Amino acid sequence: MGRIRIGMVGGGQGAFIGAVHRIALRMDDRFDLVAGCFSRDPENTKKTAEELSVDPSRAYATWEEMAEREAALPEDERIEAVSIVTPNHVHAGPAIGFMEKGFDVICDKPLCTTAEEAESIAAAVERTGRVFALTHNYTGYPMIREARDIVRGGRIGTVRKVYAEYLQGWLSTDLESGGHKQAAWRTDPAQSGPVGALGDIGTHAFNLLEHVTGLNVTSLFAVLHTFIEGRRLDDDDMVLLKLDGGASGTLCSSQVCYGRENGLMLRVFGTTGAIAWRQEHPNDLELTNEDGSVTTIRTATGVHGDASGSLARTPAGHPEGYLEGFANIYTAFARRLRGEDDLEDAHPTVHDGVRGVRFISACLESNAAGGWVDV
Repeated sequence: MGRIRIGMVGGGQGAFIGAVHRIALRMDDRFDLVAGCFSRDPENTKKTAEELSVDPSRAYATWEEMAEREAALPEDERIEAVSIVTPNHVHAGPAIGFMEKGFDVICDKPLCTTAEEAESIAAAVERTGRVFALTHNYTGYPMIREARDIVRGGRIGTVRKVYAEYLQGWLSTDLESGGHKQAAWRTDPAQSGPVGALGDIGTHAFNLLEHVTGLNVTSLFAVLHTFIEGRRLDDDDMVLLKLDGGASGTLCSSQVCYGRENGLMLRVFGTTGAIAWRQEHPNDLELTNEDGSVTTIRTATGVHGDASGSLARTPAGHPEGYLEGFANIYTAFARRLRGEDDLEDAHPTVHDGVRGVRFISACLESNAAGGWVDV
């Protein structure tokens, strides 16, 4: 069986998320990166391939060329899967194109920029039967798996209230006008899509909320705001939520909160208890019991369940988080490709991606109309 031969679209020199994906796919030694179209700039692709020791003959000028030429190689040489780490507007084309050539796909979030593209990707997954994974990496955290098992297992009773918050401060000034690459594409509608902070980080909070509770958001009331003058996309969002079973909640995402770094937080309140988790303290899950006592569940200790324990990589007290979460998603993807047993919902799928795009579309509609809309 051996390592999975994987290619990459995007992630060239100067790209943040491509390097993160490469660390993740190597962490459990399940993949060999053997091909790529790393940039729209052929020179960037060439230099990136040299840095990564990728054969120059498999450093392609376009993703279309890559899909065509890799598919023509002998079965034991061609890539088996592709990782898509481009800006949001270049997710749908490669995802569909590589699946139609017989390759499995793992893609950065959000799935794409429009509901029509999302449905097209989902249809391609159904039509081709390929494995598709979406890197909502926070679902790979051990304590998020523990929270999921606690809430879905009924230990806090019926869910009443959910609060999801993702606060950053790095776009509190007009970085994009100064040539900051990451700020430039995230605030450009042509590359990011119709939303800014909502798509970049709000979709993470939305995915986490539904993943942990097992409940779907049924309707919402959204207010999207832009604080930085001249910025073309939202940098601050507030969303009221209604969920299955009568639960309600709020979701806030912002990139203009000075001093906030990566403040993703989830709180779920039920009829007999509650849980709270903060990404910047990823090893701790706070469980409030029915009698009001509070238990702190720690990663890699005897308190957690078997499922969350299977995602821990180090002994208790060693911080695990962002990179390990990504690696757990990549390893779950590898296990799917090799037909190995794994946890239920071990990685986000195309259906999670479609939900995220529908969430964005509903927020845009609600913001424009100034009222509640269905998701």
